[in-house]
Amino acid sequence: MQFLAVIIAAAAAYAFGAVWYMSLSRAWMTSAGIAMGPDGKPAQRSAAPFVIGAILLVVVAGMMRHIFKMAGLDTLVEGVMGGFGLGAFVVLPWVAMNHVYAGRPRALTLIDGGYAVIGCTIMGIVLSVM
Repeated sequence: MQFLAVIIAAAAAYAFGAVWYMSLSRAWMTSAGIAMGPDGKPAQRSAAPFVIGAILLVVVAGMMRHIFKMAGLDTLVEGVMGGFGLGAFVVLPWVAMNHVYAGRPRALTLIDGGYAVIGCTIMGIVLSVM
């Protein structure tokens, strides 16, 4: 059952990411320096980032499940706080540090960091209720 919870948590974060990045696609592509075609979509398209992203979300959800189990986080409030805490105080600072060193725009940090915080919170919710 725990493996299923990990897969569902990763899928939920992936689905949220699709909505998040589609709604912020122009700002994200501009901030990330991605070349756009005349149709406003990325000039070069590949399925690889989507497949790799899905696999990596399973890895993140699996580790979050492990951390939650070890810490005894099993209520909805604990899941929200645990997921939010990992996103806001582990992932976001790391993303921000990498973006600062790479000279990336602040908007990119806010978009990517916002996804990390909300995505981890969603994973925390799913993992705590399953």
